[in-house]
Amino acid sequence: MVTIKDVAARAGVSVATVSRTLNNQATVDEQLADRVRVAAAELGYRRNGIARSLRLQRADVWALIISDIANPFFTAIARGLEDLAQRQGFSVVLCNSDEDPAKEANYLEVAEREQVSGVVLSPNRIGSDISPLTRLGVPVVAVDRPLRAPVDTVLVRSAAGAQEATEHLLDVGWRRPACITGPESAQTAIQRLAGYRRGLLARKRRPAASLVRHADYRADRAALATAELLDGRNPPDSFFVANSEMALGVLQELRSRGLTVGEDVGLVAFDNAPWTAFTDRPLSVVDQPAYEMGVLAGNLLLSRLGVPLSDRPAPRVRRLRTELIVRESSLHG
Repeated sequence: MVTIKDVAARAGVSVATVSRTLNNQATVDEQLADRVRVAAAELGYRRNGIARSLRLQRADVWALIISDIANPFFTAIARGLEDLAQRQGFSVVLCNSDEDPAKEANYLEVAEREQVSGVVLSPNRIGSDISPLTRLGVPVVAVDRPLRAPVDTVLVRSAAGAQEATEHLLDVGWRRPACITGPESAQTAIQRLAGYRRGLLARKRRPAASLVRHADYRADRAALATAELLDGRNPPDSFFVANSEMALGVLQELRSRGLTVGEDVGLVAFDNAPWTAFTDRPLSVVDQPAYEMGVLAGNLLLSRLGVPLSDRPAPRVRRLRTELIVRESSLHG
């Protein structure tokens, strides 16, 4: 491993000059600072975050790896985590895996290499590999989706929220609600489908495989799934949709067919995205406490920082409640 002594020798300066340069102190002559930066680049020098943290008696950088930065749900989680981190003197580096296991693996590798002090991860898969981080003793908190690895986890009661939404559609008069949920690899998609099925059974309705579609958490994929369902032999009269990004795709397809939510078709979606209250027929949603999830994830990280592995508590799972917000899109016309 390249050290600052190696950089000092290559640049022909003192170790103190290298240290001041790398810490962006203004007291270094600019020509000397340039020599240090060139030498560091040539040698491939990387700062040791853990060693620096030990010198400062605190670790100051967390990595937040989320599934989709365009989704307001994850934006709210990021805000909650960052607000807590800032109050506690930490910084947060935001990484977007874009629902891509390869990108997620790359960011986990970056977190390991840069030796961040903690990671909050919304995993693409339950089997996402965090073993390099756990071997280093870096605490990891899973948020929104669980990991197979034993780590602190912050979830919402997805199945309960989906069940309540499905029962609501039936209670107000819709007779054939369909479910458009996420990919089969995503635990949130599995839980929301399970809740939809439980809602049907609770109202004495038999779940039908023909009324269920799995798709990526993307508007275009949800639009295709909506078209398939509406073109089927026994089309649905209403939809439970697994997140707000997918709901946009459903609305797009319904509009292209001249169908109006709340009149021709019922619709409830997971996630209370800001836009959902401002459509022509405001959208009924299952609201998740996303900001609170970010804060709770940060507090779980804090409880492990600076604690020897042998003294850390057993992994904890926190499940937060959802709230059904009824608006015009689900009320029977």
